Amino acid sequence: MSVAKKEYKRVTVKSLVDMKKNGEKISMLTAYDYTMAKIVDGAGTDVILVGDSASNVMAGHETTLPITLDQMIYHASSVVRAIHRSLVVVDLPFGSYQSDPKEALRSAIRIMKESGGHAVKMEGGKEVKESIKRILNAGIPVMGHLGLTPQSIYKFGTYTVRAKEDQEALQLKEDALMLEKAGCFAIVLEKIPAKLAQEVAQSVSIPVIGIGAGNGVDGQVLVTHDMIGMTHEFNPRFLRRYMNLYEDMTNAITQYGNDVKSGDFPSDKEQY
Repeated sequence: MSVAKKEYKRVTVKSLVDMKKNGEKISMLTAYDYTMAKIVDGAGTDVILVGDSASNVMAGHETTLPITLDQMIYHASSVVRAIHRSLVVVDLPFGSYQSDPKEALRSAIRIMKESGGHAVKMEGGKEVKESIKRILNAGIPVMGHLGLTPQSIYKFGTYTVRAKEDQEALQLKEDALMLEKAGCFAIVLEKIPAKLAQEVAQSVSIPVIGIGAGNGVDGQVLVTHDMIGMTHEFNPRFLRRYMNLYEDMTNAITQYGNDVKSGDFPSDKEQY
């Protein structure tokens, strides 16, 4: 049964917990620049993720690993300047938190101070517990991320569905409870069986946001460039394309080039 959407002047970490309690689904999309963030925020999206997927989408890297902390701060700063309503969550990039809880805290503080973001997101479970605690103790909200964790792609060796086996599923459940107990305000579950994701969402009081994790969770996240069809090579089962901007933009740019070469553009009305 659908639940009436409550209007939030500004979405906060508390808003998300309230949404879960009220049965209202949470919408979350990515943005990496001012123009896109302004559109995503203006459309009423609850959470904007400044994802390390910028490494793929904006820079053309094969994985999320190459993007740096400085680059994440740059992207996050651009997004924050555009928003009026959405909660802005910023990924801690690979290498900025895994090895040392003190380094994790320094990285999170830099993101909050230099970008103006509202929270950080970290991949992993028990292995990053101490880093999460240290960041939370500094008053910085943390969103967890379990299941397929792209920063560990070379460990997994594949982008296939995670936690299909009982042992990994049990570990994921334990990690989710640990993240809640540690103080995380929400968890992203990526590419895991829908039944498992639903069980996790029902076992914790904090919101669980899925990507490729079925409809039994508290919200959904997609990469905006995928969702609006600016990218066209990436076609996982969980992706729904709401537009085909790749084709539309290609046609428009081709037409522009033709009009310039033929002398049709600019017309008399388009000059001074």
